[in-house]
This record gives sequence, structure tokens and C-alpha cells, in this order.
Amino acid sequence: MQTTKRSVISEELRRRFARATRVLVLTGAGVLAESGVPTFRGGGNSDVWKGMPLDVISSARMLQSNLPAVWEWFDQKREFLENLKPNAAHRAFAEWEQCFGDFTLVTQNVDGLHQKAGSRDVVELHGSVWRARCITCHSRFEIFSNQRRAQECKACGDALRPDVVLFGEVLPPGVFERAAKQAEKCELCFAVGTSAQVYPAASLPEIAKAAGAYVCEINPEETPFSDLCDEVLTGKAGEVLPLFSQR
Repeated sequence: MQTTKRSVISEELRRRFARATRVLVLTGAGVLAESGVPTFRGGGNSDVWKGMPLDVISSARMLQSNLPAVWEWFDQKREFLENLKPNAAHRAFAEWEQCFGDFTLVTQNVDGLHQKAGSRDVVELHGSVWRARCITCHSRFEIFSNQRRAQECKACGDALRPDVVLFGEVLPPGVFERAAKQAEKCELCFAVGTSAQVYPAASLPEIAKAAGAYVCEINPEETPFSDLCDEVLTGKAGEVLPLFSQR
């Protein structure tokens, strides 16, 4: 099917949206940007932190050599993210969760804004800055904004690390498999605010399309993935998504 590129929702997409029961959404940094930050990596409006590129301070190698520095970086990011509010895109997805019988929200973001907007079941491919994980027994612990972060694992006493996929690490076991299973059976797939170039996340819309789903991309600009989609909506997610509730 030839890709349809437009700035308004087609009647075909509206019809499919109204009849769908199985929907999958993949979100990326573009959704977060509408809440006030370009990307998570650039959360402090900087590509360098204390003289180190962010792919260094937020890396598996740094975790092994200087865990306190990694925590300092993520504590700063969490403090920055704490004051951000969900935008219209986050709120729209929380509403969609109530509308479809089988709705899967998969995100590459680690900010927790989907949950803050009311989404209850989010597949977090890259983890969350609001959790810590034991480096030994892998127990997970929530990090609350009004409490001091725990330094040691309550289960085994070893050190904790941010429960985030760092540069040089692979996704947690099972998380992508869960998302891929949902992609295989969805009727509609939306790639929103993501360039769909970072794998394996980028393969989810591809899996959905190969299984027969109608795939729609929503982005301010076209991406290398655009030509593979059935429909491309050009615009900010927070402006486009609320239009689905309008007749």
C-alpha cells in the first residue's frame, strides 16, 4: 500500500480507529519534547555533563567504574523531570487505554510521564528513572520524589543502580518479547514521536505491518521510517492525537 502523507486524519484511518479493538502505540523522545525537554539524553539542555558526553556518563562502562557518578547524573535528571507535566499526547494515550479492548503502550522513554498522565500498563523498553535495581539479585525498588533514595538493596544488601538501559546494555529479558507479541496481533499501530531508527524498538512497527496492521506515523517531520507506513500525519503529537476524538 502506498504511504499517505498528510496533516489531517484520513477517513480511512478514522474508520479503522473507530472499529479497532487491538491497538499498539510506540512512543519516543518526541512525545517527551512537548513537555519541555528535547530528549532525555539532553534533559539539562546540554550534550555534556561535567565534561563527559552523555553516552559516557550514562553507559555500562561508567556504571562499573564509577557508580556514584552515574547516580549523581540520574538524580539530577530525575530532579529535572520531576517538575515536568504530561502533555496532550500523554493524556490521549491514557484515554485510549480505556477505549480499546486490547491496547498496548510501548515507550522508549524513561521519564514516567505516561504513568503520570494515567496510563496504567506501560511497556518500558528502556526502564525508568523512577526505579532502582540491585546489581546482584536484580530486585527493583521505586524511587519516590519526596523520599531519600535508598543506597542499598533491602533484599541482599548490595548496591543499587538506576533501572535504566544504559549505553552498551541490552534490553531487560522479556520486555521486548512482550511488545513484539502484541505487535504481531494488533490491527492498528502508531509510531509517535520516534524516528524508529533505534533497534530493537524500531522493529515493532515493522512487525505489526508484516502481520497486516495499518501503521501510522505521527511526527513533526518525516523520518526514514515514513515510507514504510500506510499513513503519515505531520505535526506534533499533542496537537494531532486530540483530533481523533473529534468528528
